[in-house]
Amino acid sequence: MKKLSIISVCGSGTVTSSMIANKVKDLLEDNGYSASTVEVNPAGVDALLSSGTYDIIVHTSPLLADYDLPTINSVGFLTGMGEEEFIEKLLSTAKEIAGE
Repeated sequence: MKKLSIISVCGSGTVTSSMIANKVKDLLEDNGYSASTVEVNPAGVDALLSSGTYDIIVHTSPLLADYDLPTINSVGFLTGMGEEEFIEKLLSTAKEIAGE
């Protein structure tokens, strides 16, 4: 089982990013992946990336830079509008990272 490390980003780095992180973790685990998540605001992404290795960034707020790992807008996962597209993108990205 491939372990994925996910950064979840929202404006404050607390409530919304935690909600998304939990939903993402559950979805990935339901689909055969082990996932760990960390929540942060947009200004904290660079510090996280410099201190660890991550596979995917999911975000409800705009990111402050372009990153060398997949970034997926997760607003649809929060609102339900565009949820299926988010899920498809997340699972296809996870599959690609796992080399499947």
